Amino acid sequence: MSKVPYCVRQGDVLLVDAAYRGSVPKEAKRINEHGDAILAHGEVTGHAHRIKADVPVDYFDAQAERYLTAVCEAPLTHEEHGTIPILPRKNGYQQAFQVEDFGVEVRRVQD
Repeated sequence: MSKVPYCVRQGDVLLVDAAYRGSVPKEAKRINEHGDAILAHGEVTGHAHRIKADVPVDYFDAQAERYLTAVCEAPLTHEEHGTIPILPRKNGYQQAFQVEDFGVEVRRVQD
């Protein structure tokens, strides 16, 4: 019997408990120093999956992987989806990216 990790999904954004793959790497660089944490930005619509800057979260990048930590409940918002509460987790979250496979080319899905 396999254990499914805790995860949160809003549209094309998927956050998985980082304990499933370790935790936020030590070399990760914080990428929401000033302003909102934008987890995905719609290239076509201009909409964004975001956590407002006034909520204490840290959003990190480490070797093309993204991680998120929350100190308290943080609302993940988007113009076309309902708000989802991001709950604090001991090891934070790793953001999973949906990809499309075109034979020799694999690329991230864009909104």
